[in-house]
Amino acid sequence: MPITFIVLGVILLLVLMIVFKVNGFIALIFVSAVVGVAEGMTPLAVIASIQKGVGGTLGSLALILGFGAMLGRLVSDTGAAQRVATTLIAAFGKARLQWALVVTGLIVGLAMFYEVGFVLLLPLVFTIVAAAQLPLLYVGVPMVAALSVTHCFLPPHPGPTAIATIFGANIGTTLLYGLIITLPTVIIAGPLFSRFLKSFEHSPPEGLFNPKIFEEHEMPGFWTSIFAAVIPVILMALAAICELTMPKENALRQFFEFVGNPAVALFISVVVAVLTLGLRNGRKMEEVMDICGSSIAAIAMILFIIAGGGAFKQVLVDSGVGDYIASLMKGSSLSPLLMCWTVAAMLRVALGSATVAAITTAGIVTPLVAITHTDPALMVLAVGSGSVIASHVNDPGFWLFKGYFNLSLVETLKTWTVMETLISFLGLAGVLIINAIVH
Repeated sequence: MPITFIVLGVILLLVLMIVFKVNGFIALIFVSAVVGVAEGMTPLAVIASIQKGVGGTLGSLALILGFGAMLGRLVSDTGAAQRVATTLIAAFGKARLQWALVVTGLIVGLAMFYEVGFVLLLPLVFTIVAAAQLPLLYVGVPMVAALSVTHCFLPPHPGPTAIATIFGANIGTTLLYGLIITLPTVIIAGPLFSRFLKSFEHSPPEGLFNPKIFEEHEMPGFWTSIFAAVIPVILMALAAICELTMPKENALRQFFEFVGNPAVALFISVVVAVLTLGLRNGRKMEEVMDICGSSIAAIAMILFIIAGGGAFKQVLVDSGVGDYIASLMKGSSLSPLLMCWTVAAMLRVALGSATVAAITTAGIVTPLVAITHTDPALMVLAVGSGSVIASHVNDPGFWLFKGYFNLSLVETLKTWTVMETLISFLGLAGVLIINAIVH
């Protein structure tokens, strides 16, 4: 029975990663080969399928993730992120500091990976806590929630972009739906939730507050800093709006579809960042290019894990498992969106890595896109929601939060884990509400 081999393959993946601590890419490739052979494919056919899956996935994502990493490092290493944070904090004032940090987290989170944004912004949070005499979690959780939400819902962040590519979803539509879900989710999981955490407050840990703090003259201007970070979102959103409101042959729509392509939008943003955040701010071209070059090393393993997920997906498709899953769904009353969320949630709890959970889920449920005619953009967001639920001790993000907020293990479970679970359920609710409205 084909579904049995998928279940056994996923169990094998869990054992390799959790028990034997095998690297995610190696585990995914090995499990892809085992499942392919078990499903009746010849070894040569399995190799061809894995190569096709890796090439097909990276072929569409390498430019997006590469330019995204460069943009993130440029925003970080030129002081632009610090400028955005400090300016917003000054503008909002002490009484509305939480909202300033939510906006900061959303802007910075769009341009860089979660862990990078976390490590970059937490020292600024420590500075604010010391200067304003406010509780650490009260100040920090809204920013962390915003970073986590962008990780789930908003292209050009790597997670939702990768899943959208696998599902064949329109990235602009995914972004628009994601923005609709993001606003209420980040408000509830950030500023509102943080008000219930007073009993868990601690001082910032010693030894972590030693960041690179830029001097005033070293940082670019506020609007220059923010413009480079949000260019991709603006261009992709305009492309999606044009696609929804204009005929296909319209010249303006065709123009924005081109510049709103994620790879093109990110490339434009990198060029703008090089010119405005780098050269115009007094840095030499060699220094700016070093920043761009070093950013690629940071995403190499993430690229390969995503490629491994693409290989697993392709083996399932080529072995005929996809058709089998599709046939099972013909008579099923279970919502495919709920199924996506559930599978991603189970893998997240077992694996820890939201990226691996999301990519593996995408490989398993891809056939549902065609057979159920569900909006693939909503499926992307359903998978993203499920992939962040119940973060615990097998998730690096859990330990990052615990360390920086100086919490005990139990306190981290009651704060971070609850916050991530809240984001997951709010995301699912948003997906189901949008689906009910638009379909």
